[in-house]
Amino acid sequence: PEKETFEFKKKILPLLLSLILVIFGVILENFNPYNLSIWLIYGIFGMSYLISSYQVIRSVLRNLHPKTIFDENFLMLIATIGGILTNNFLEAIAVMIFYKMGQIVEDYGVFKSKKSIMALLEKQPSIANLKTPEGIKQLHPTEIHIGDILLVKIGENIPLDGTMLIPYSMCNTSALTGESTPRRISKGDTLLAGMINTSHLIEYRVTKTYENSAIARILDLVQNAESNKSVSEKFTRKFARYYTPIVLMFAFLLAVIPPLVISSATFGEWLYRAMIFLVISCPCALVISVPLTYFGGIGGASRHGILIKGTQHLETLAALDTMVFDKTGTITKGNFMVSKIVPLDGFLSEEFLDLVVSIEAYSNHPIAKSIIDYYGEDKLAKILSKSNYKIENFRELPAMGIVATLDGKQLIAGNDKILHEYAVLHHHDYCKLEGTIVHVGLDTKYLGYLEISDEIKEDSNTAFERLRNLGITKLAILSGDEESIVKTLAQDMKIDEYYAGLMPEEKVQRFEQIKGENVHVGYAGDGINDSPVIARADVGFAMGGFGSDAAIEAADVVLMTDSISKIVQAIQIARQTRKINWQNIGLIFLVKFAFLTLGAMGMMSMWGAVFADVGMALIAILNSRRMLNYQPK
Repeated sequence: PEKETFEFKKKILPLLLSLILVIFGVILENFNPYNLSIWLIYGIFGMSYLISSYQVIRSVLRNLHPKTIFDENFLMLIATIGGILTNNFLEAIAVMIFYKMGQIVEDYGVFKSKKSIMALLEKQPSIANLKTPEGIKQLHPTEIHIGDILLVKIGENIPLDGTMLIPYSMCNTSALTGESTPRRISKGDTLLAGMINTSHLIEYRVTKTYENSAIARILDLVQNAESNKSVSEKFTRKFARYYTPIVLMFAFLLAVIPPLVISSATFGEWLYRAMIFLVISCPCALVISVPLTYFGGIGGASRHGILIKGTQHLETLAALDTMVFDKTGTITKGNFMVSKIVPLDGFLSEEFLDLVVSIEAYSNHPIAKSIIDYYGEDKLAKILSKSNYKIENFRELPAMGIVATLDGKQLIAGNDKILHEYAVLHHHDYCKLEGTIVHVGLDTKYLGYLEISDEIKEDSNTAFERLRNLGITKLAILSGDEESIVKTLAQDMKIDEYYAGLMPEEKVQRFEQIKGENVHVGYAGDGINDSPVIARADVGFAMGGFGSDAAIEAADVVLMTDSISKIVQAIQIARQTRKINWQNIGLIFLVKFAFLTLGAMGMMSMWGAVFADVGMALIAILNSRRMLNYQPK
């Protein structure tokens, strides 16, 4: 994309010209050695006013419609024309110059907020090194296909998502995760577009096209976030639409009624007060500060590897009181390992494992992958090539396991539910085994089991404690795992509620139950089976870096690392955004109310009105900009 620049000179030059003309006009008005006509001086003032107000007049003419005309530009135009009619040329021009200067600062504030986000574009590589039989070809990433082999030199960006083919390399993931510590990516691990190679020449196989890559997804999420307005933003826009005509009516009454009912009042004096009233009433400070604060919140979050899909989610995020979690891949690492093999019925461990991998090879489940990794890819290819291990009619059963036909017999692998589902004869004690157990049966015969272990993420315990400190009153787990595993985890983590052995539809039902008992409920997960629950949550979190596309699509907030502590940071950012937003709104209304009262009483000049409008807008912008530099703990 073309790099966006801020055209400061183009914006400021007309105002400088207007300022020079008005200074020249003031000099001539007060020191007129050549006795120049007053009309010539007025002409100089008029030119100055037209140059400074050109964009405002153009905006008003463009919005000549009952639904769009009443905005801050219309207020300013009426106020300054009123100043000219009451022979206050200098003040009218000064108001317009300061108003336009305020708009330039506002535009620059928005530009800087967007620029901090669009810096991600710099992480988008424009070249991919394609490995071909003829040698290396340099192509644009959009020309690369799934399955192609790419090379990435040290210091270069990963152009597309893929799978590592070399033993290992270190990668800088800061563009995706907000964390500068290099990550070790080993053979078979996922590489994400936007990572920077820092140690070895990388060779990897592409698994996703350019438009579906991690960095493209981030940019799409953040760029589209601006279109999803928060309640506060929608309110301020709607407020301004009704507020402006009301202010105009009050200004009209202020200019007309006092001269009619007060004998000493003059129309010129009260018209001047009405113009001051209009300048002070301009809602531009409110209209710009609210979206700028929320956009700053989204920009700041993106730099910490937290992608918030819309400003409305920031408000809900700040109000969360309950968090519900999936277990595998969310609280735990999801890096399963085979820790025990227990064959029965006369099987040797190797024979038993041959049988298990023949069916697990067809599954994409993390547990299946752990069994295959334990067994070895080379051995797997050999066993699958044997005719007596030919699998047919393979099916995955959610929250139970897998089933297929082997040599005319029904082979099953999964938890104890699948044993009962297919009437496999087994001793009841096997159902009481603790941990993640993969039971194996052939027809009605029980063949044995494998014990699979999983690790809890290093930051999970600390993250739960920090969530409680943030005022999250209830923590819960929804899992398809065995009761004993989930119970132990919940007790160790001091989780308030847990529900185990859940089918995907049961997860939804349990979540709806929790949601009905609490006000604002969030849910964090990473798998396809989490997507329905993520979609139903007030705020749905997806572990986006390595989570499923379905979970990312359904989520309101995408975390680019597997760390639960990112949820803590997301809540902190949302609450700081809310705090700054209400600071701006409160201060703007307080100052404007005070200045409006003084203006109506004749105790305020046009210069004070300029401060109440432009000055407050600048203060609100500077306060909003704090969100870009906010560092969550």
